[in-house]
Parts: sequence; C-alpha cells; structure tokens
Amino acid sequence: MPKNILGRARALTQTHKLAIAGTATLGAAALAFTAVPSEAQTPAHEATVASAPVSVGNQPVKTLKVAVTDQMAAAGLKAEAIAAKQKAAQDAVKKQVQQKAQQAQKAQQAAKQRPAQQQAANRSAQRPAAQPVATKTYANNLDGWIRQSLDIMRQNGIPGSYNGLYRNIMRESSGNPSAINNWDINARNGIPSKGLLQVIDPTFRSYHVPGTSWNIYDPVANITAAANYAAHRYGSMDNVNSAY
Repeated sequence: MPKNILGRARALTQTHKLAIAGTATLGAAALAFTAVPSEAQTPAHEATVASAPVSVGNQPVKTLKVAVTDQMAAAGLKAEAIAAKQKAAQDAVKKQVQQKAQQAQKAQQAAKQRPAQQQAANRSAQRPAAQPVATKTYANNLDGWIRQSLDIMRQNGIPGSYNGLYRNIMRESSGNPSAINNWDINARNGIPSKGLLQVIDPTFRSYHVPGTSWNIYDPVANITAAANYAAHRYGSMDNVNSAY
C-alpha cells in the first residue's frame, strides 16, 4: 500500500502541481484580507485609519492611509472662517443702514424745526423794540406836589381836581408844607392840624394811601390822605369850601 501511494504521488503531472500552488496562494490571500479590521471596527479617537499592504504572491494589492481627523479639522476651520466673513459683512451693511436712517431722521427733525425758527426770527424782526418807560418826574414845588398827588389819586380811584386841591391848600396853609395849627380845638386836645391841608395824625393814619410816605409833613402824602378823607366824607375835595 505505501508504495502505491508514493507511486501515485510521483505520477502527478506538472499541471496538477500548478493548480495546487494556485489554490494555496488564494487561500493565503483570503486569510490576509480577513485579518485586516474594517472601518466600522476602527476606534473613533484614532487620528488615522491605515490598512496593511496586501500581496498575492510577491505583488502588493492595496495600500490605504487616510488622515480623517486632520481633514475634518481643516474643513471646520474653513467653514468658521467663511461664517465669520459673512457675519462681518452683514454687520457692516447693518451699521451703514442704521447710520443712514439716523441721518435721515436728523434731517427730518431739522426740516421740522426750520419753519418754526424762521417764524420766530420773523416775529422778532417784525416786533418793534421795547422802549424804556421814562420815569415821570415832578417839580419840587406846590404845582409838582399837586400833580403827583393827582396821579396817585387816579391810580387809587380817589376823585378830585387840580383846582379843588389848590384852592383848599391855599386856604388851609398858604402852600406851606410845614404849617401847624397850635391854637384850635385840635391843638388843645393834643392833636394839632399839620401840613398843606391841615390833617390831624389820626385822620392821616386812617386815610393814608399806600405808596406814599408815612410822614404827615410830606407834601404828596399829606395832600393824598386829605383828598381820600374828603372823598369818603364829602364826595370829593372839590366839594370842600371851608374847614373840614
């Protein structure tokens, strides 16, 4: 039996040997492909995925080397740069729009204010300049005192005329503002008549007109207070023709 086997082995033709060698080579190649891990099995944190060279016989079949993480990082940086440029451009456009809107608003406000300012300027130009009111002056004599008293009487609604005042002043004191009566009943009672229209102190205080002096010898104050008293008792100094 052993001899027969060896004899058959030797009897293998050259063709049979080549077929066996090819089958062995294909099996080795299949084992080599099976030993290489797939992409699904590769850990995610690895920076690169590479496959070992695969050969059939003495010839290399395939060599793979891909830098996945580097490519993704580069793509992300590029996308961020593009987004930043787009945002900067949008911000610049938005700023220009806001500036133009503000300028337009200021222009509208100025246009609204311009007519009012022009009208105010026109009114100011048309309005005559206010003239200072000259202070009225009076002579420091009987004529000036009577005239000043008449102005104050008109302001306070006290009736009387220049002639009525002048006539009674000349009868009572002869135009002397310092005149005093020391002999009549008022003098005997301690309240002598004083001034241009011979007024006693109680009457002067009761009928004193605001704006005049409280000095009974003051000509204007004396005339005005006496005229005020005569208006209350006689209707007017014009109606007095004797001692009152």
